[in-house]
Amino acid sequence: MEGSEVVRAWVDGWVVSRGAAPPVVEPWGYTIDVGLAKHPSRHVFGVTDAGALEGDVRKVAASVTGADVWLKVFDAPGRVAAWLGPEWWLDPEDGFLMTVPLARSAAEGVAVPEGYRLRTWTRGGVIRAMVTTGDGSWAARGQIAPTGRTAVADQIETSPDHRRRGLGSLVMRTLSTAAFEQGAEVGVLAGTVEGRALYESLGWRVESLLTSARRKGPDES
Repeated sequence: MEGSEVVRAWVDGWVVSRGAAPPVVEPWGYTIDVGLAKHPSRHVFGVTDAGALEGDVRKVAASVTGADVWLKVFDAPGRVAAWLGPEWWLDPEDGFLMTVPLARSAAEGVAVPEGYRLRTWTRGGVIRAMVTTGDGSWAARGQIAPTGRTAVADQIETSPDHRRRGLGSLVMRTLSTAAFEQGAEVGVLAGTVEGRALYESLGWRVESLLTSARRKGPDES
């Protein structure tokens, strides 16, 4: 898939996963109404790496005056930071746009560790997986939104008290297999530095760096 195709796949799956409004296509990418108090909307640039133009980023950033509106640019933070003014908070951690071929075999041979329980369900086109302890306490979770040929994995989390026990792999393999069984062929996600090692161990590869920025509120310096 070309970089712009991966971005569009991520946008389409993300809005389903989060229950956001359908994306509005812009000359430079997409505008998405999210509808949260601390995340009313976001602007996502539709190209990766050198395709992100400084002039476009500066123009869109300058047009934003509302607090907590986000920008997503698929390029290195060190490059994008110079294009944004002091009114923008820049996430200090790199993000990564990643993909993987999906296969039914992803979950083969993966057992639920002793002392844990796995539950999956689908609601509103989103497949969810949750791992709990024997007493029902939350240990790990994640979700994936198939949208045709691609499926976006989202909100993959493991409790700090339950890490390094294979629960993240269990969730990812379960979701990937479920999406494949619904016809998806390629998985897409936007990951963090912390999650990258897990995803790469499962065959995911980095397609592009991701810069995230948020318009500061009036009380922020």
